[in-house]
Amino acid sequence: MTAQPPAPRLITIGETMALVAPTAAEPLLTAQDFRLGIGGAESNVAVHVAALGHPTAWVSALGDDVLGERVRAAIDGFGVDTRWVATDATAPTGVYFKDPGRGVQYYRAGSAASRMRPASLDGVPLEQAEIVHISGITPVLSASCAELVEAVLDRMAAAQGIVSFDVNHRAALWSAAEAAPVLRRLAERADLVFVGRDEAETLWGCETAADARALLPGVPTLVVKDGDVGATEFSDAGEVFVPAIPTEVVEVVGAGDAFAAGYLAALLAGAPASERLLAGHRRASLVLRSTSDLG
Repeated sequence: MTAQPPAPRLITIGETMALVAPTAAEPLLTAQDFRLGIGGAESNVAVHVAALGHPTAWVSALGDDVLGERVRAAIDGFGVDTRWVATDATAPTGVYFKDPGRGVQYYRAGSAASRMRPASLDGVPLEQAEIVHISGITPVLSASCAELVEAVLDRMAAAQGIVSFDVNHRAALWSAAEAAPVLRRLAERADLVFVGRDEAETLWGCETAADARALLPGVPTLVVKDGDVGATEFSDAGEVFVPAIPTEVVEVVGAGDAFAAGYLAALLAGAPASERLLAGHRRASLVLRSTSDLG
């Protein structure tokens, strides 16, 4: 009899796709050698937190196809609990391509994950988790995914655990004008929010970390990341800044997820604010030095 995995301390919810990336940091147009991996903001967080020693689970949907099998097997292999990942026989697993230094190309429209809805949370023990992590990518995937995010926030409103929300604006999925009011409203409902300073400027005109705090004064804990400058945490306990770790950057995609994961793992370990921010920088540095989302 196979033993059940331990109850997850962190649950993440969102789409993961098959990822095609050049083996070296070369343009997609001219690269000859490629690696097939996986990539998804929320599963990235789950994988990093699991690697740092905390039981995690990832909730999503995959197509009934070989890419879906590969995604599930890979995330299983990192020690993440995937028992609440559904298989959809009528929709494919999404795919995206990394173009180092130039962003990404998505092929995710109509994917299995885009069909998730509030009922996808049936049986998922959200209220038993210490942290439930979501991002601003999910609500733009479909109307039903937007309803799913609202359902997560509704369920967690009465729970003891916290909702961690990474703003994660993806310009390839929706414009800043469309995204700004939606992402602000979702951030205002979360307990812990991660946002890039440049992202906050694009969405809401915030030029500084303090501007972002002024925009979201009611968020219990706000973490503003400012690239290679550093990151600032705002909470009732005050303001804490920790500078970034100097890193030779190969590719930036996935570094924000790694930062969130390092911070969340330190939070689960009971570390103070300065150590949480440093843990985020350390994890992000691993990813910045690689073309992989997972370092």
